[in-house]
Amino acid sequence: MAQLFEVHPEHPQPRLLKQAADILHQGGVVAIPTDSSYALVCHLDDKAAVDALRRVRGVDERHHLTLLCRDLSELANYARVDNAQYRMLKAATPGPYTFILEATKEVPRRVSHPSRRTIGLRVPDHRVTQSLLELMGQPLLATTLILPDHDEPLNDADEIRDALEKRIQAVVDAGACPMAPTTVIDLSKGSVEVVREGRGDLSVLGLA
Repeated sequence: MAQLFEVHPEHPQPRLLKQAADILHQGGVVAIPTDSSYALVCHLDDKAAVDALRRVRGVDERHHLTLLCRDLSELANYARVDNAQYRMLKAATPGPYTFILEATKEVPRRVSHPSRRTIGLRVPDHRVTQSLLELMGQPLLATTLILPDHDEPLNDADEIRDALEKRIQAVVDAGACPMAPTTVIDLSKGSVEVVREGRGDLSVLGLA
């Protein structure tokens, strides 16, 4: 049975988040709230956990996974960013935007795109997510919590726990999240390509 940690959305209890962080360090897959929707997350460096996350989500290695980072300085350790790209990222972070960028050697090959050597990165604007990232001391690998037979993300912690109780190790419940996924922008090809228009407002990026 997946553990359920009920935390305050603005003042999450450190004791409960520490337990969730311990589960992640031990190779668990955890459902957490973000500023766009609930997400499945795992430890970046744990191959078995990454494989388990992909199985739950129903995606293969060609599906872009996302690194949740605390801030832009941490993001820059895992992606190659030029000055123009940095200005765009600075305008949109923290917030509900995912940027596809060229991965650095800090990103394990098994979690980047197999043919393009790219990775999705974002800085979420959610107190619980940020507090958990602070406890982890490194980015978390994430994917939107949309089950293979669903069109929209799951948004209720009890529903998530019931659906995945034997497939994930914990759920962090901070109440309902927005139902819209992130806006995805591909910057890896030397241009700006809107891959998916989601919760992030394109006008913030000068693209509306």
